[in-house]
This record gives sequence, structure tokens and C-alpha cells, in this order.
Amino acid sequence: MKPFAIAALAATALTLTACGEKLGAAKPLNVVSGHIVMGATPDRPAVGYFRVQGGPQSVELVAVTADLAQRVEMHESVRENGMMTMKPLARAAVPAKGELVFKQGGKHLMIWGINGAAVRAGKLPMAFVFTNNNNERILFDMVIKPAEGAAGGEAAMDHDAMGHGEDKAAPDAAPK
Repeated sequence: MKPFAIAALAATALTLTACGEKLGAAKPLNVVSGHIVMGATPDRPAVGYFRVQGGPQSVELVAVTADLAQRVEMHESVRENGMMTMKPLARAAVPAKGELVFKQGGKHLMIWGINGAAVRAGKLPMAFVFTNNNNERILFDMVIKPAEGAAGGEAAMDHDAMGHGEDKAAPDAAPK
């Protein structure tokens, strides 16, 4: 009976050790929030914003794809010569245990031709592709919000005329 008690005690100790390791382990890489704002008119692209929580090691986001959209591109709004312009992004860094944020006035997604069924369902399934584990893909459903109108909502950002309107990134540039 003594060997059984020792085995049971050893198994309990191993189980508790494993629980302790899980509690202290770093959080995994994950897309934790996001939404899409439709363009003000059907010919305008939608804009996507999201937040990625970094895992135990630094990685890069190299693509975002959606089977129910014609095209998805990563872009960044930047100030050049006193004007806001938009540039395509090939990749975006996700720091270890940090976060990557795509938000209005900064990095964002441009999404063309979202399938009507996805719009009616109110969400667009997207795949986020990273440079770790053989290009790990994280699937995340982005909530679709209607355009807020052409006179001042998020979707009013006219990417064809960047630099001809007010600087929407200025409030984010100030330290908090």
C-alpha cells in the first residue's frame, strides 16, 4: 500500500507543478478586438481597426486576408510636409508581451468589396498572418459597423484625398 501512496503523492505534486506553470506562463499571441466601418458609399473601401496582444516573443503581422472581400491591404496614415498621406504597409511589428494597434489616424486596414452576406451578418471572418510558427494564422470575426456619414464619422476618411482635410491623427500624437 505504501508504493501506491507514494505514486499518488508524486502524481499530485506533478499536477500542482503543471498548474503553477500555466498560471505563470506568458499569454499567447492573440487578436483581442476589432471592427470594420463601411465606406460612406458602395464604391469606397471599408476601414478596419483592431488590437493584437503580443505573445512571449516578438513577431510581425505580414498579412490580413478575408475570403469574403475582394481585397484587404494594410496601410498607415503619416504626416509628410505638413499633410496627412497614406502609405501601404508590408508588415507591422507585434512586440513580445506588448500590443499592436490599428486605429483611426494611424495604421489601419483598407477593405474593398465586402460580400453582401457578410455585411448582412454583421461580421467579416478574417485571417491574421504572422511570422512565427510557419506563418501562424489567427482567425477573428471583425464586427461590421455602418458608415457614420460623410461629414465626420470614422468612415469619412477620404483616402483618395489624404492631405486635403483636417489632421485626424493629431489628438493621438499627444502624450497621455
